[in-house]
Order: sequence, then structure tokens, then C-alpha cells
Amino acid sequence: MSLVLDSAAQDLLFREARTANTFTDEPVTDEQVQAIYDLVKYGPTSMNQSPLRITLVRSPEARERLVQHLAEGNQKKTAAAPLVAILSADNEFHEELPNLFPHFPQAKDAIFGERSVREGNAALNAALQAAYFIIGIRAAGLAAGPMTGLDFAGVQKEFLDDDHTPFVVINIGKPGEDAWFPRSPRLAYDEVVTTV
Repeated sequence: MSLVLDSAAQDLLFREARTANTFTDEPVTDEQVQAIYDLVKYGPTSMNQSPLRITLVRSPEARERLVQHLAEGNQKKTAAAPLVAILSADNEFHEELPNLFPHFPQAKDAIFGERSVREGNAALNAALQAAYFIIGIRAAGLAAGPMTGLDFAGVQKEFLDDDHTPFVVINIGKPGEDAWFPRSPRLAYDEVVTTV
């Protein structure tokens, strides 16, 4: 069976797309980011939790504050990227559930009343949304450079509050010169899929 999505779109989103390590200086606009979000917000999360929160780092001052919390190998990439996004999980996502999951508004307290339950759910579902966000960046003709080599506690203290847990920083822009490392291997279908 073939995929419905045409081959060029498959290449753009998956086969040819890779983590970018360099970017041009072409700006990424708020309109582009909104278009990306307006597409990827439809990706499913458990009970429509939608815990992902995005902090766009635009000002030079904010960029400097962020770079100091990154692993040395990531600092130069982030300093030069046209746009950087800090993705975090909102551990108080349940406050929005009466609107986001209206057929069971009691879920806010009945299921997610305890912070530990919310944190686990927020982490998983925000990670799902981060993957959608990366695909959305690619769909916009941009490249993404997601990174987890950073001081998460430092980033949280610098940019967020105790209710938001950062889990990835993504450099965003048009790929620059020598943007790609060679593609790493992937597991084969029969190494991943088991039929029972």
C-alpha cells in the first residue's frame, strides 16, 4: 500500500529532513510561527490536554541569557539561529480542560487533581506536541534544530515559572551552509514491529 501524501511532501517532512546545525540569517516571522502552530495544534494528545507551551527567544538579551545555559556544543548554533523556541510542559494544563475536554469537565479535578499525575501526563503529551511542532516547522519550509543538551533547571529559572518544565530548545530557520551531519542509521521495520 502506498501513502496518500505525495513523495515530495514525504521527503520534506521525513526522508530528507534532518536536524539543522547552521542557519541563514533570514528572519522567521511571527506569522510563520503562528501558521505552524495553527496547523500542528490539531495533533492528538490524551484527553486533548495540549500542555505544550512555547517561549520564543527573539531579543539579543534573551538570547544571551539562554546561551549561557546550553551545552558548549550547542551555544554557537543557538547564538546564530534566526529564532529559538523553548518548549515546556505546562503542569497546570488541567485548568484548561473544562474548555478543551468539555464532555468531561470534571476531569480537571477527578483525574488531574494531583500534581504528580499532571506532571507525568504533561511530559508525555507535550513531547508529542513537540514532535508535531518539528514537523510543522518542516512543513513551513524551515529547518529545526532540536537540542536537549542544556541546564533545564537554569532555563526554567531564567525564563519560566515552577509550573512550566522545559524539555527541549529548538533552533528554527532556513538551513545554512553545511547544515547537515550525515544521516544516522535507522532501525528496520522488522526490528521495531512485532505482530502477536
